[in-house]
Amino acid sequence: MQLLSVNTARVEHFAATNGETLASAIRKRARDGTVAVRPLGLEGDEQADLSVHGGLAKAVYAYPQAHYAFWQTVRGQAKVPGELQPGDCGENLTLDGLLESQVWIGDVLRFPDCELVVSEPRYPCFKFNAHMGFNQAAKLMAQSGYCGFYLSVKREGTIAAGQAFELLPGPREVGIVELFKAKMKKKA
Repeated sequence: MQLLSVNTARVEHFAATNGETLASAIRKRARDGTVAVRPLGLEGDEQADLSVHGGLAKAVYAYPQAHYAFWQTVRGQAKVPGELQPGDCGENLTLDGLLESQVWIGDVLRFPDCELVVSEPRYPCFKFNAHMGFNQAAKLMAQSGYCGFYLSVKREGTIAAGQAFELLPGPREVGIVELFKAKMKKKA
């Protein structure tokens, strides 16, 4: 398993597909070199709405790079121009070799200089639609289960793109996929 990209963003204002102006830090961009990992997340990263993003339990958001082909295809079908880059799904960590189906609440991702604990799935919101450029993005995330997962910081340190990491199993009682599906079913 490998960390392909470390991504951060500051809060910015951008137009939604309906023309409304939104404040968000969903537009993450890759960082070079090492990035500090603190209890509330990565150095240089912000969240616009702390009621649903950030905090100790949702300090860092990880997303499998394997899902990018799906998003590129559906954006193409929606006639949204441009190639997706790491961070375009709003994630701090773009991962290779680890999918939601392999992750459980309490599992630990051990990097060379820090440890992160899986805390919950990411649930899509309307800002994901705006960022992806079409109104069905959040619905497609709910249907596909390509949600990624949040991490809390167990051991502070630094992190950098290219690092290998290992998955240390937690209690293995609640899986990311099952928790995500249960909440999406309640919302529907």
